[in-house]
Amino acid sequence: MPRNILVVGAGKSTSHLLDYFIDKAEEKELHITIGDLNPDQIPQEFRSNSSCTVITLDIFKEEERQKAVKDADIVVSMLPAHLHINIAKDCLTYDKHLVTASYVSDALQELDEQVKAKGLVFMNEIGLDPGIDHMSAMQVIDGIRAKGGRMLLFESFTGGLVAPESDTNLWNYKFTWNPRNVVLAGQGGAAKFYQEGTYKYIPYHKLFRRTEFMEIEGYGKFEAYANRDSLKYREAYGLQDVLTLYRGTMRRVGFSKAWNMFVQLGMTDDTYKVENSEDMTYREFTNLFLPYSPTDSVELKLRHYLKIDQDDIMWNKLVELNLFDKNKKIGLKNASPAQMLQVILEDSWTLGDDDKDMIVMYHKFGYELNGKKEQIDSNMVVTGENRRHTAMAKTVGLPVAIATLLILDKVIVTPGVQIPIKKEVYGPILSELQQHGVVFKEYKIPYLGYNPDSVAG
Repeated sequence: MPRNILVVGAGKSTSHLLDYFIDKAEEKELHITIGDLNPDQIPQEFRSNSSCTVITLDIFKEEERQKAVKDADIVVSMLPAHLHINIAKDCLTYDKHLVTASYVSDALQELDEQVKAKGLVFMNEIGLDPGIDHMSAMQVIDGIRAKGGRMLLFESFTGGLVAPESDTNLWNYKFTWNPRNVVLAGQGGAAKFYQEGTYKYIPYHKLFRRTEFMEIEGYGKFEAYANRDSLKYREAYGLQDVLTLYRGTMRRVGFSKAWNMFVQLGMTDDTYKVENSEDMTYREFTNLFLPYSPTDSVELKLRHYLKIDQDDIMWNKLVELNLFDKNKKIGLKNASPAQMLQVILEDSWTLGDDDKDMIVMYHKFGYELNGKKEQIDSNMVVTGENRRHTAMAKTVGLPVAIATLLILDKVIVTPGVQIPIKKEVYGPILSELQQHGVVFKEYKIPYLGYNPDSVAG
């Protein structure tokens, strides 16, 4: 009797996940049930595979959802984070393990004692970031501690970018993940981190002008802006005593300065709706945020407002996005500025069929060992194959898939609502990821500490 894996949600990040399960189906005696609200959109190769059953699944229909969970041996939820909770409660009711790539919500964490009491594994944050970042960091940190070292500094950066061969615009960027998350990045409170023993905060309107720079051999220079809460994992990682703790999002150099133009204009605001947004042209949208002038053009007003010279690359970046187009319409009813900006950006930044994306991850570990300060830099670069089999889908989906089989095979057995920071979890997963080309390169370098010269003011 094959073991039934229920995969709930078959979006962009599931191509490699499903491929992995199908490749292992015969060897591991698996059957994969794919439940989605729009099963017709699932590729034919999965719908016609004898190891798969595709079902229509509306998670808001309780009876339908519970039956699917009850029939499974383990459940993989690839839904947005806020939709996991009902599935998690069903898993608890029917004694099923659960795997997600999402952050642990407060509601999910509240189930921890019940999950432990039933001996179940609810593994979360097992994608890319969060996921591979946790595992790769803890492997190095545990190694340092095993030698008697004391952690002083930890910095971690991740970016979903376009691969060099598909980098065809002035922004050096295309969407590889949810565009809405990109447009709203950094909102909802000041970025918070710890630097040389001092708490630091960066308000949203300054976030994209405070960037740290790093170089990765063979790939050039990158920049990173601070994540909203770098201190979230201080306790989980056991880093309560470090002097510096900083997590950020990576982009190519110049992106953040250009993105800051949208922030200063107010185009990333998601708190109100714009009248007549559906019929508004790109040019009219741009003009919304500029002062009235009976004589000056939209272009001239924008240059004056942002103090951009006509020969500045910033100006060319704005022109490239067709922000001044008189004919293209937003086509979105009752939309916020952020939603309207997303429409415009998707026009220019959507991956082409043969475009390749690229995932970059970079860690810094500063520590003291035998009275001497030392540093390890570690990085990982993964390039996608095409628009469907992206590096993002690979680095999100593969850790989820590997963890699922390790739980089924009783290799991962520690119960509870958890994230992948134990050696029992990260050891075998990182080892198998290497076989799929997800490899970290480590460099031992002189201890640099936190370099204030690398931060733009």
